[in-house]
Amino acid sequence: MKIARNAKANGGWTGITILLASVVLVIFGLFVRYGDNDIFQQAHGDLTASSELPAAGPQDILTADFTICDESDRRDCVVDGDTIWFRGDKIRVLDINSPETSTPSCDQEFALGKAATERLRQLLNAGPFSLESGPEETDRYGRKLRRITRGGKSLGDILVAEGLAERWQGFRRNWC
Repeated sequence: MKIARNAKANGGWTGITILLASVVLVIFGLFVRYGDNDIFQQAHGDLTASSELPAAGPQDILTADFTICDESDRRDCVVDGDTIWFRGDKIRVLDINSPETSTPSCDQEFALGKAATERLRQLLNAGPFSLESGPEETDRYGRKLRRITRGGKSLGDILVAEGLAERWQGFRRNWC
């Protein structure tokens, strides 16, 4: 009965239960981090199919083959769900805020941030786009502030509609 008493003392959580839950979280985190997109799509559905992508307009002339940024390559890549490198410029998407991936406050924020990062990469690679300036040219970190559009519609709005970002309100939200 020693096991039953220990489980009761831990609120029903035995050591083995905690260990198994930790292993599951680590495995999920590795899939999210290193990109088994099939698992993401099984869990969240094919986001490309669920969201109608705006058609490119005549003003949409920018293209690149975007990757996910790593430490060595910072050219035409997605840093996170609201920051990209494009043609040598670091650009902050001005109309949204997405969960953090570099300094997340919890596992949920990290997982959502990775999903937002991948989704922004998909959206950028889906066709030509435009970069629109806002009231400010740069933010306090020197990043160019731009709205990313296709056919006059914000790609950030798609991330918001899919729950992968929020409209920028001047401060960061708690995603936990």
